[in-house]
Amino acid sequence: MEKMEHIVLEEQVGERIDKVLSTINAEWSRTQVQQWIKDGHVLVNEKNVKTNYKCSLNDAISILIPEPEELDVIPEEMNLEIYYEDHDVIVVNKPKGMVVHPAPGHMTGTLVNGLMAHCKDLSGINGVLRPGIVHRIDKDTSGLLMVAKNDLAHESLVNQLVAKTVTRKYRAIVHGNIQHDYGTIDAPIARDPKDRQSMTVVDNGKKAVTHFHVLERFTDFTYVECQLETGRTHQIRVHMKYIGFPLAGDPKYGPRKTLDIGGQALHAGVLGFNHPRTNEYLEFEAPLPEYYEVLLNKLRRE
Repeated sequence: MEKMEHIVLEEQVGERIDKVLSTINAEWSRTQVQQWIKDGHVLVNEKNVKTNYKCSLNDAISILIPEPEELDVIPEEMNLEIYYEDHDVIVVNKPKGMVVHPAPGHMTGTLVNGLMAHCKDLSGINGVLRPGIVHRIDKDTSGLLMVAKNDLAHESLVNQLVAKTVTRKYRAIVHGNIQHDYGTIDAPIARDPKDRQSMTVVDNGKKAVTHFHVLERFTDFTYVECQLETGRTHQIRVHMKYIGFPLAGDPKYGPRKTLDIGGQALHAGVLGFNHPRTNEYLEFEAPLPEYYEVLLNKLRRE
């Protein structure tokens, strides 16, 4: 088990412990934290507490994070669109509607299921549910992903993501008409304390930076290219909503009345990185999916 420690800050005084812990790490859900507390994995000043314990200033919280449940992932034959593959890495174009990796209750039909049928040698660093996965894109976002086939490649690709040297460019259609041609959104992101299933911009969130420029303007929408400097969960979707231009079709962050396209109009079109073994820079570009081209042509006609 991994151990983490946290000292209660002034702004956290009086808050329930389950709420405090679920806000210090965006990957932890409140339900998950409550279970850890009930199982005795969370101590406050070296004592067990209940989930409704109210925190005091300088409380020393220690968290023993349990190992993820080991589950079998079934290889499934799929017609994957592989853009590049060698002994170290795979670059794959994920279609809209496909989940990247399995999760309890959703164990089939994911990109990982397809990758495991395609090749047996994927990095084990992220565990059995996420073999080879170093970054991910949302279910309804299409586009390019890099996958590690061994631990050397995995560590190199993760280090490049941390160092912000990976090129990741997305095409997005957003509501509204952006007047300026270029912009940078520098606003920290964390899990929304009012809605644990969503992310939002908050002062104590993790640093998040998105650069964008306008490609085309329509009557009620704008077509933009976004380049990620960081890679927070739902980053482009959250950032564009934050500046008042939410993604078209986005059921979570978009307006109630949006385009009926089965999810956000977002495509990870360009991916570039240094090869983990040769250090050669590789860059790949995936064309827009057919539905996206149809949508753009419709907006142009209107």
